[in-house]
Amino acid sequence: MLRDHGLMRVLVVNAGSSSLKLRLLDGADRLEHSADLPSGEHGFDAAALTDILAGWAAPDAVGHRVAHGGERFTGPAVVDEMVEAELRELTDLAPLHQPPSLAALDAVTALLPRTPAVACFDTTFHHTLPAGAATYAIPREWRERYHVRRYGFHGLSHAYSARRAARLLGRPVRRLVTCHLGAGASLAAVLDGRSVDTTMGFTPLEGLVMATRSGSVDPGLVLWLTEHEGLTPREVAVALEHRSGLAGLAGTGDLRAIEAAAGRGERDALLALDVYVHRLVGGIGAMTAATGGLDALVFTGGVGENSELVRRRAAKRLGYLGVTIDPARNASAPGSDLDVSTDDARVRTLVIGAREDLEIAREVRGLLRGSS
Repeated sequence: MLRDHGLMRVLVVNAGSSSLKLRLLDGADRLEHSADLPSGEHGFDAAALTDILAGWAAPDAVGHRVAHGGERFTGPAVVDEMVEAELRELTDLAPLHQPPSLAALDAVTALLPRTPAVACFDTTFHHTLPAGAATYAIPREWRERYHVRRYGFHGLSHAYSARRAARLLGRPVRRLVTCHLGAGASLAAVLDGRSVDTTMGFTPLEGLVMATRSGSVDPGLVLWLTEHEGLTPREVAVALEHRSGLAGLAGTGDLRAIEAAAGRGERDALLALDVYVHRLVGGIGAMTAATGGLDALVFTGGVGENSELVRRRAAKRLGYLGVTIDPARNASAPGSDLDVSTDDARVRTLVIGAREDLEIAREVRGLLRGSS
């Protein structure tokens, strides 16, 4: 029997390609326990997962972060056999991101078979994209037969950041751009709390320069590499996913190392920062056009929260929008949610810690409350 949904203890399971993150939140969203299990070619350590959960209080529900909900899932869903089968059918749309989520779902469900499991999707927040933003200009039969459209990702992070920004500022924020900058990176244009544009598309490869992912490239380049250089589609895919982005420009996807190398004047690192910030600023400009102006700008994710340099360089180029940041506030941002704007800035610039776990717990409680 579930306790009152407002008091539910929720286990949040966030499976990525390099780690399995576990967070146990009490009914007041206080973090009771936290653990990260490394994942590799053969997945995560199932025995370690068993030991961890055996030592924690039993959750009332489990919320799983799932990368792709396709067109079918426009909100969280209680996982049953039919839902799980549909999630597996979506693997082709996110072959690198969906399998870890499904493996974690199987493992945790085996350990907690009587606990309701809820799938929460990174694509859900972007289902409000207008047709003009969601549609690719490709043949109709591709769009209809293969469900090709811009889905967008990082929705759980963008949704949390938008809500948190309003709380920090003490008022609704009508025109907002959220910047989730981590190993993966994307922007969202949020108008009156709804996503109206984003930088990732059919896959998480589109958009900004990322740690090892290229972001958007000319599709003609992909065709040229396969037709003229004889590369297989698989070889191109692996290169664009794992050997591009910052790693392709500077030899590493670690922005901290790149910033240090740039400080020493190393040419590749300087180029990598220039390309990264150029694409970031251009994307923010495009998102601002989608919202019809800008009231607040949010930086979140590992890079967004911790790189004073990226925020400073981006803000300098966004001054024409009214973005100005205070150097001292910007330098003290890591570890706290903070407004780093100057007092007289027309646009508020916020640094917000990524808390997808809180967004997932909110969705889990909301769904189970509605279905009880």
